[in-house]
Amino acid sequence: MSVEDELASNDRKVVEDCNVNVNDTNQTSENQDSNIAENLSECLLQKLVFDKAKNDDQEASLAKSYGITIEPYKDETDMPDIMKLITEDLSEPYSIYTYRYFINNWPHLCFLARHEGELIGALVSKLDVHQPTGARRGYIAMLAIHKSHRRIGLASALVRRTVHSMIIDGCDEVVLETEVTNIGALRLYDNFGFIRDKRLFRYYLNGVDAFRLKLWLR
Repeated sequence: MSVEDELASNDRKVVEDCNVNVNDTNQTSENQDSNIAENLSECLLQKLVFDKAKNDDQEASLAKSYGITIEPYKDETDMPDIMKLITEDLSEPYSIYTYRYFINNWPHLCFLARHEGELIGALVSKLDVHQPTGARRGYIAMLAIHKSHRRIGLASALVRRTVHSMIIDGCDEVVLETEVTNIGALRLYDNFGFIRDKRLFRYYLNGVDAFRLKLWLR
């Protein structure tokens, strides 16, 4: 079992200990989703996943085993590396203005993973008030891992660090979209307790549908 599989297994066990079957939640109605979210959120915050100690342990393991460090965005000098990595990894093209919208407004919610100075992982996100509900909604816009450093727990470490920072900022819920065919991403977010809130037909430029995934935190 890989490091990432072991970490995912541990996180899924905690979710199941909260009496929530993550796979079953994908089939529920919106009303049922809300009830499930109420039961799940307190358990996630108290037992799982996004506490600082677990963040630190996972990042220490990555540093010791692979020489990988995770740090927040520093300044504009990071931008070319971020754009290069994400352009190579994701199917959607983004303009420099899209990157700057997220990173310049929420630099503390952009986390970068490096190995020997080379950027090998990046997560770009934001947190603002969602209308009309008034909820403080976190949004994971981009997550990319270089193919040379996949399946070692790096993606989960970046998600964990990001959501922990969102919680500190008073986040109520986190959402994102991913391709319905992206089994790895769906598995990653399932293990953190995200549910499949909606299916968005032909959402991407390549014509592939997306799932909107949601995690309730309060």
